[in-house]
Amino acid sequence: MAAIVSYRDLDVYRAAFRLQQEIYSASKLWPREERYALTDQVRRASRSVGANLAEAWQKRRYEAHFVSKLTDADAELNETRHWIDTARACGYIGAEAHQALLRDANVIGKQVGAMIRDASSWCRSKG
Repeated sequence: MAAIVSYRDLDVYRAAFRLQQEIYSASKLWPREERYALTDQVRRASRSVGANLAEAWQKRRYEAHFVSKLTDADAELNETRHWIDTARACGYIGAEAHQALLRDANVIGKQVGAMIRDASSWCRSKG
């Protein structure tokens, strides 16, 4: 297992980045009238997951700040799930794509949850 020296080395960050890109690709096909509504919202929320993970990594010197940013990432992930469900309900994505996106989101959620539960071990490193 390679040493984690950057947020980019975190499996959870890489998974969140992949999810945001999958959502971006899928949302390119959605109706133009959704551009400033659903499309913008799901893209922003999904991008925010990785951004909050990057911020959490930088704040790991202070456990409370670290956990705060992780909970922000978790909240944005839940918003992303909502928009994925909305896209399915509107018929913009099929059942298979919907399930695949939610499966990826659930894996990320479990990883973020594990980091929150074990925050002190992530914060031991002061560098």
